[in-house]
Amino acid sequence: MSTERVGGSGPSAEGYRTRLQRWLEGPNTVGRSREFWAGFAVVLAALLAYPFVAGSYQASRFSLFLVYAFLGLSLSVVWGYAGILSFGQVVFFGVAGYTFAVVSINVATPLGITVAFLAGIAGGALMAAVLGYFMFYGGVRNVYVTIITLVSTLVLHTFMAQTAGDEWTIGEAALGGFNGMPTIPNLALGVGPAAVTFDSIGFYYLVLALLVVTYLGLRALVNSDYGRVMVAVREDEDRTEMFGYDVRRVKLSVFTIGGALAGLSGVLYASWGNYVSPQVFELAFASLPVIWVSVGGRKTLLGAVVATVGIEFVRNSLGGEWAFVAVGTLLLVFILGLPGGLVPWIHDAYVEYRGDTPTPNLGDRSVGGD
Repeated sequence: MSTERVGGSGPSAEGYRTRLQRWLEGPNTVGRSREFWAGFAVVLAALLAYPFVAGSYQASRFSLFLVYAFLGLSLSVVWGYAGILSFGQVVFFGVAGYTFAVVSINVATPLGITVAFLAGIAGGALMAAVLGYFMFYGGVRNVYVTIITLVSTLVLHTFMAQTAGDEWTIGEAALGGFNGMPTIPNLALGVGPAAVTFDSIGFYYLVLALLVVTYLGLRALVNSDYGRVMVAVREDEDRTEMFGYDVRRVKLSVFTIGGALAGLSGVLYASWGNYVSPQVFELAFASLPVIWVSVGGRKTLLGAVVATVGIEFVRNSLGGEWAFVAVGTLLLVFILGLPGGLVPWIHDAYVEYRGDTPTPNLGDRSVGGD
């Protein structure tokens, strides 16, 4: 049956539904069943109800874990779908946080904070674009990209740590060196009377809404034709280039998208705690996105979100050095026992249990995963 309207006036509602289904349930994702979307709705409903059950303090605490999920997604896109292992996602995270802090402190009006929000995300994306341009168009590949991103993290940590003097003040905003910037205003979006300031529960719902939209948007991206090119670059750069694709441009664009996602996480982080410091560039923090994505499944967006929130909840609950010991042990267990990650393993076990004809598997060279 045709999905076109009579007279060829455009696609019907059924045609739009088919297109939406193709975007959200394509070959580069898991979760293509009614059971998955039912479970998705249940989890979302539970998250919506969480502040009423746990209270505002716990909701504010949990919102930090959701903020980190954007950082996990940024590496999932860059590493899991384009094959670029980056230890520099915290560079874009931190640059965005500092950008938001400087602009919002100097222009502490709703409009100024809105501009700071956008400037922070743009700052993270621009930093990724500049770094990526010199790497990818300079012929840097494989492990050398990882080394350069790691060195970039260490350089920024060293630089920001020595910005304590008065000469490191931008307008009213003092960078503060190791002391950081403690006077960042709450996030506000809008202009004048129409502006909305987000704190506590309001901030929690904003972050949750942004996370859901981002996750669904990324599902559409990786299931698109461009997403298939991303996966092809991950699997075999040389063969992809032989088919006529500009591999360098693809990698640069994906790296920039990852920078924007990390930047969004950094802006929300700075607003959540009203504070940002050089600790965001520390090596221990830089390693966390790699752990989140490895445990959840690097070829899966869903795994990045689930592992980030779960690991950070446990790490925050344990506290101290034992938290890093537990996280490190968890990483070793998954690398040795489940190298594909938790979510792909659950997906494969579920398919085997149901006895369904397996869909393209997360280990196939033709697909990615989610």
